[in-house]
Amino acid sequence: MKGIILHGGHGTRLRPLTHTGPKQLIKIANKPMSQYVLEDLRDAGIIDIAIIIGDVYPEKVKEFYGNGKKFGVNLTYIYQNKPHGIAHAISLCKDFIGENKFVVYLGDNILRTGLLSYVQKFESSSKEAQILLAEVENPSAFGVVKIKDNKILHIIEKPKEPPSNFAVIGVYFLTPKIFKIIKQLKPSWRGELEITEALQLLMDSGFELDHDYVTGWWKDTGTPNDILHANKLILESMSIEIKNTDGIFIGKNCIIDSESKIIGPVIIDDNCVISSSIIGPYVSIGKNSFLKNCQIKNSIIMDNCIIDTPIKIINSIIADETEINSSESKESTYLLGERSKIML
Repeated sequence: MKGIILHGGHGTRLRPLTHTGPKQLIKIANKPMSQYVLEDLRDAGIIDIAIIIGDVYPEKVKEFYGNGKKFGVNLTYIYQNKPHGIAHAISLCKDFIGENKFVVYLGDNILRTGLLSYVQKFESSSKEAQILLAEVENPSAFGVVKIKDNKILHIIEKPKEPPSNFAVIGVYFLTPKIFKIIKQLKPSWRGELEITEALQLLMDSGFELDHDYVTGWWKDTGTPNDILHANKLILESMSIEIKNTDGIFIGKNCIIDSESKIIGPVIIDDNCVISSSIIGPYVSIGKNSFLKNCQIKNSIIMDNCIIDTPIKIINSIIADETEINSSESKESTYLLGERSKIML
């Protein structure tokens, strides 16, 4: 099998974080969200992977992932000039896919159970497509399936009256048959070729759509709150998987003085200095950051940040090279893009 990672889109709901880079490179627990996707594919035995890049700093994607060798995969980059939809992005990969089965994975989705069992199921299946479903509380925000006798009858995009609570998550298992189906699509009201319409047309053409249910948790990281929730879930999962009872992960060459307190789960990357501060729980701190006299909870602090303030920072995402210097001691929430400066 081959893999496709969708790495386009403008990430408007995540501004200002996406003013200087694609949303899929935003770090969660000190790792870009699309790296979780790439590693899921690799760990399921899929090493030939195409990354679909758009017009939002594609050079940053290439700079980070390169040819894929350092991640144990072989990468091909395919350019989508505008966000014309998931189905359109898939259509650009026809030559890359050839006659192989493949899996399409949205670069801003995080699935903590991995892909291996789903890949094995599809490899041994005669079906032309397989989707993954997760039960959600707000099905009107997703593509939702209508199921009867464990068979999918319809897929409806963002229905006002959902036929079920089972949403189609951003992982699609397909065969080259889908390319002929996509050619028959017309743009939706959004001007996009919709993957849900392609899958429905596939079923209407007489092909059965297989499905499986996600165990554990899945996150679509489309908003700041989603990112913070994913950060919390990943930190909790790391603590369980690595059997780290206090949930504290500290990188190399860090200096944490005796006046500081770390409350796990927390991850701190290399070369950080933390002085007279309370950090945690649910905090990720990027490399080369300096924190003094601060309290931080349920937040993501990225690389090369300087925070020297008695302000209690909660529910915040603070991007690379940001500086906060203040004598105030109030509680604050921040959403700050790269190289921001706050001086109070």
